[in-house]
Amino acid sequence: MKKGLLITLLFLLLWSILTIFAITWETRYDWPDNVYIDYGFPLVWSTQTLSTIIGAVNLWIVDITALITNIIFWLGIMLIITSVMLYFFNKK
Repeated sequence: MKKGLLITLLFLLLWSILTIFAITWETRYDWPDNVYIDYGFPLVWSTQTLSTIIGAVNLWIVDITALITNIIFWLGIMLIITSVMLYFFNKK
């Protein structure tokens, strides 16, 4: 039982770190007249525009619905996997 609990806690820690990386994942696009960064994986929840054809800008567009969907996605998978792990570790 203790080994299963330790493995489950280690999984929860690693999955939480993976979730933070997925939420803060950035993809930079450098085009001649448009430079911007998209944040989030699998859904883009924020875009920061750095440069346009008229010059430098610092424009943020945030989609709260996509952010909440990302969090529900990652934490939902964590809940399912943790439940399965605990079920099999506690099976007698």
